[in-house]
Amino acid sequence: MDAKYFAELAVKLGADHAVPFKIEDITFDDRTILKCMFGCGDWGKGHTCPSRPNSLKPWEYRKVFERYSWGIIIHSTDKKISQDVSFEIEREAFLKGYYFAFSLSDCAVCNKCAGFENLECRNKRKARPAFHSVGIDVFKTVRKFNLPIDTLKCPEDTQNWYSAVFIE
Repeated sequence: MDAKYFAELAVKLGADHAVPFKIEDITFDDRTILKCMFGCGDWGKGHTCPSRPNSLKPWEYRKVFERYSWGIIIHSTDKKISQDVSFEIEREAFLKGYYFAFSLSDCAVCNKCAGFENLECRNKRKARPAFHSVGIDVFKTVRKFNLPIDTLKCPEDTQNWYSAVFIE
């Protein structure tokens, strides 16, 4: 079964956890855009941000992602590892014939997003929107799999980073 293969590969590549999901396991909630608009310093700047020109809105993304039937959720306490693993899973899925495989990860390709300097994205082939910025309630979704996630109460708390690869 490919889902198991990709989950095991994600852990071998450095993920703390990786679990297969079915599309019905994903909780969509259009309110996620509020947290982006009124809580994220990237709003209006980042190239993978839902505020960028011509970006789909959460309710539009939902229509796209509901066309997938399954995928892999990737967890790491390191943002870059989460993204790198999701890219590699996307690539492997593509090479196995899943040509619509698509990774969602909180972009960490560049040290500083070119969008903050009003410049074009330097890595358009790798830039991906965050799991939460496309209208997915990450908290509710990952809790279904008993994966660790809590709101951070102090700077010393461990940050959990989630990526997902939608596969079809």
